[in-house]
Amino acid sequence: MLERLNGETRLFPIIGDPIIYVKSPERLTSGFAARGHNGICIPMQVPGRDLESVMYGLARIPNIDGLLVTMPHKFAAYTYCATSSNRSRLLKVVSVMRRNADGSWHGDMLDGLAFVKAQRDQGANPEGARVLLIGAGGAGSAIAIALLESGVRELIIHDTNEARLVELVDLAADLGRGRVSAGPADPTGCDMVCNATPMGMAEGDPLPVAADLLAPSMFVGDVIAGHGETLFLRSARAVGCKAANGDQMVEAVQEMMLDFMLGK
Repeated sequence: MLERLNGETRLFPIIGDPIIYVKSPERLTSGFAARGHNGICIPMQVPGRDLESVMYGLARIPNIDGLLVTMPHKFAAYTYCATSSNRSRLLKVVSVMRRNADGSWHGDMLDGLAFVKAQRDQGANPEGARVLLIGAGGAGSAIAIALLESGVRELIIHDTNEARLVELVDLAADLGRGRVSAGPADPTGCDMVCNATPMGMAEGDPLPVAADLLAPSMFVGDVIAGHGETLFLRSARAVGCKAANGDQMVEAVQEMMLDFMLGK
């Protein structure tokens, strides 16, 4: 995988905190090799307090061609982009950044597209569905937009941060797609249940949705990757639900990230 690692290698760091669970460095580096591109993805632990100084330094390293952005930097990193995709401008959030010709950054948000693809790949059918989404942060916001664009009939969003929840509900409702509302973490009557929060990353985390509220007819998706199958998904499968996990979302986004980084 690193046979071509040399002075001409182009760098694509992934920044986040924590960073130990990310899977993209190996996958993206392999993807570059498969496409004949001399590039490598490097994990970088970047606490929030240090983001400004890190971004200042990365912008001045000329053999860095792109960045992957993970929690908790997706909103803050958007402010460093001179240009961005329509969905990034709508949400003011990014998951990937690449160089413009003048050396500035262009950003995009792929989390929502990858999440919906992972759900479809595992058997979900968003068209006409009633969906409960837990989490209105960076990933949750992108997932909300992607779900509406995929044709869901009704989207119910829950988040403990009231201001963030109201902002996302208003933004999503303005798209004029499916019906959008705020609601409790109760999936009764829903076809799909989606966790877009960090709940499940740490031992002892509560479930985003109580297991006894799940029904076998529901499709359950989780964004948590790098931890194996979360307790939430194990509980869902025990009830009889079909499910998609965060690792499958990571797989779904790989080709999208490669296309973005290489300007396809």
